[in-house]
Amino acid sequence: MDQIRQSNLTDNNHVKCSSNKVSLETELSETLYNTMKDFVLSNPTWDQYKLINSALATFLVQNGCTDNSVSEIYLNQLFTPSKSF
Repeated sequence: MDQIRQSNLTDNNHVKCSSNKVSLETELSETLYNTMKDFVLSNPTWDQYKLINSALATFLVQNGCTDNSVSEIYLNQLFTPSKSF
């Protein structure tokens, strides 16, 4: 019961702080993780959040998503200069 209350409290605080973001947890292969880490360390204008957002937006747009918010994320990353990897 305490765990449920704690979860609800955390959810409520999260909603107050940022109603347009969600937390995502996933397992990655070690190779993918190391490549992502190396990219972020080599490109100071990127962080793991920007990289994941960009990758998801790119995947969704390329697979037919027509949501304007997703398209905006995709286009913004497309035209953001980045040091080549």
